Formats: sequence, structure tokens, C-alpha cells
Amino acid sequence: MPFGKALRTGRALDWSSMLDFHNHLMPGVDDGAADLDEARSGLAAMTGHGVTTIITTPHIRGSWTRKPRELERYLGELDTAFEALSGLTASEFPGLRLERGVEMMLDVPSPLLSDPRLRLAGTRFALFEFPWMSIPPNSTLAIREVKSAGVVPIIAHPERYSNMSTNLDLIESWKDAGAFIQINTGSVLGSYGNTPRRIAWLILENGLADYMCSDYHSRGRLTIPACSAALLERGGAAQLRLLTVTNPERMLRGEDPLEVEPLEEVQLGFFKKGLSRVVKRIGN
Repeated sequence: MPFGKALRTGRALDWSSMLDFHNHLMPGVDDGAADLDEARSGLAAMTGHGVTTIITTPHIRGSWTRKPRELERYLGELDTAFEALSGLTASEFPGLRLERGVEMMLDVPSPLLSDPRLRLAGTRFALFEFPWMSIPPNSTLAIREVKSAGVVPIIAHPERYSNMSTNLDLIESWKDAGAFIQINTGSVLGSYGNTPRRIAWLILENGLADYMCSDYHSRGRLTIPACSAALLERGGAAQLRLLTVTNPERMLRGEDPLEVEPLEEVQLGFFKKGLSRVVKRIGN
């Protein structure tokens, strides 16, 4: 498909093999897919837009990891849901790789993470969010606690937290403490409001994002295609590939992400190339 047509149709990710590790496709376990039919719709939407590997991440509270009986009960429910989703994938989406993890609420500073089902595809990486869409005091200390336990924290959608500052100092402190950053495709488009959209672009423009995922709940509009088009229009093809293909694949192999250049530097690069062409024409 020609590049211009790809942008117009929103199918800008057809050229790559995206790995999405933040979504809610397990049927009947949280606020994602309500049943297997909704899970099927979610899988179809994601595979239809270039996603070839999915790590599905239902919600869980970190405090449950310190209550063995409660944890085993919930993980048993997730086992059943994942088995059903795996069967559906094998029969109807044979080209798709399906793995599991969780999106863990850090409602305690040091959750127990020895069970591989709590980490992304059983790797040393785990996905975390802060409680009630608000960053608690001493959040950096909690990140250090997780890292000291041998688990690499990935912080989900920092742009969505109600008390996230636009100066991004807190994100930088999280990264200094050993965390990596995942932004939502919907945030880039304004799906959660103007402030999360502004902060998401600031994160990209400052080179602070390591990954980008859909946070898709298996219903409504999938934001992957429109978000990819928006980044490509801003000259961010290299960033898009790192955020959605290269770095997630490295995570699956247990490797840290590569650095993603600030989006504004790419724009400057295009400007320099254009300027050099003009200078060359003038010289001729």
C-alpha cells in the first residue's frame, strides 16, 4: 500500500509486526472483554492492524500477592480465561503469538512477583499502574523496591495520571530508578482528554517513552492505526518502530529497550535534509 494511502486509511502499521503488551482481552475477568465473542472481536481488530504478538494483561492488585489464598483464587480464574483465549487464538488466529501477564496496581510498595504469571510472558519485566489514576507519594521508592527484587518495572500510561506534571521530572526520576515507560496509543489521539494528549506528546518530544501499547479493552475503536498515522505525519517512523516493534521484542527476550530519540530531533533532521537540498539547488 502506498505511504500516502496508508496514512489516509489509518493502516500505517501494515509494514511492521507490532507487539502489544498492554490490553485486556481475557474474557470475563476484568473490565475488558466480557466474553469470548468480545475477545474474538478484539483479536480480530488487533491482528487486522499489524499486531502479530499479544501479551494480554488483566488487572490485578499488588496487595493480593501478599494474600496467598486470594491470589491463587484470582490466578486460577485467569488460568481458565487464558486457556479459553488460547484455544480461540489457535483455531481462528493461527498466525498470532499469544502470551500473558498482568497490569498490576501498585497499591503496596513491594508486591511479591515470584510467580511468572505476574510478569510479562514470564520475563523479568512486569507492567504496573498506580492506584486510582493518581500518583501516590514516594512512587519512586516503590519502583526501587520492585527493581531491587530483580523485576524490571514498566510504568503504564503515565500521561493519564491526574497529578502528572507537564515538566516530566517525575518520569525522569522513575527512569533513573530503573523503570521504563509505556504510553497509550489513545493518549496520543486525545482519547482520554486534552491534558493526557499534551503530556503524551511531551513524553515523545523529550524521548522519555520506551514502549507504546493500545490498552485495548476489546470494544470500541482500536487506536493503533490512527496513532501510528499521527506519528508518521510528525516524521516519527523510527520512533514508531522502536516503540511498537523493536523494544517490545527486546522485552520479550529479556533485554532492556533501546533509547528512543526525541521526536523533535527527527523533525529537525528532516528540516536539515530539506535545507541542504535547497542550498544545493541554489549552489547549482
